Amino acid sequence: MTYDGTLRPEDYLEPACPLCEDPFGAPPSVKSVPQRRIREKLDAYMARRDYAGAERHLLYWLEEARMGRDRRGELMIRNELVGHYRKTGEREKALEQADAALALLDAMDYGETVSAGTTCVNAATACNAFGENERALALFERARRIYEEAPGTDPALLGGLCNNMALTLAALGRYREAYALFDRAMEIMEKVPFGRLEQAITCLNRAEVLEKEQGPEESEKEIEALLEQAYALLTEGEVPDRGYYAFVLEKCAPSFDYYGWFLAAEELKALSKEYYGGGR
Repeated sequence: MTYDGTLRPEDYLEPACPLCEDPFGAPPSVKSVPQRRIREKLDAYMARRDYAGAERHLLYWLEEARMGRDRRGELMIRNELVGHYRKTGEREKALEQADAALALLDAMDYGETVSAGTTCVNAATACNAFGENERALALFERARRIYEEAPGTDPALLGGLCNNMALTLAALGRYREAYALFDRAMEIMEKVPFGRLEQAITCLNRAEVLEKEQGPEESEKEIEALLEQAYALLTEGEVPDRGYYAFVLEKCAPSFDYYGWFLAAEELKALSKEYYGGGR
């Protein structure tokens, strides 16, 4: 090939090394983190209830995603951290990660995507858990609009949203709207594989709201019926993923204790420990 005096990229760019930074003058490349492997490892930590290990795991990969300019991976990891810190009761960390995840939606122009809806639900659930109910409701409403308008939204996402949004409405004293959303959550999760676990949570959430609104004596009969329904949903039928099932049992057991269903609570705790330990 005859040289015509024209400079080409190979004349002024340094050779790229897979172990080094991008060559000078080249557009920044994205080094994606292995999202599936990160989730699988996280599930393994959670199955052992190793919360410290789960946090180290997520923070390590968060830094890798940031260094690799992988915004999709960063969004996924920050969403997981929001849920992690909500479960461990770390308010400041949970809300910090929620704010960072919401900011990424704008940076990535993800405003009306299903991913944006899921991020809003995660952030809203954390806000509700730590008493920021007005902000939680605004985020839930944004997510609800996205889920209802986006084609092909997974029904499980909408069912989970209805359940959590109902709790926020109840915290704001809007009981009629809360019960309507509980009803919708039950209807949606009826058609979702293993949706009975989410239905059980809905029953227990509704019992909590009923007692708050009506008082323990006036709501006693309805609460008993809800507890019976929740117990059946938790203990009958095929068991899904062991780690998730164990987590749901552990989450639900204190409600049975609270209402005096001590034997049922002990059974759920024992099952949870067994499945966390890899039994069954």
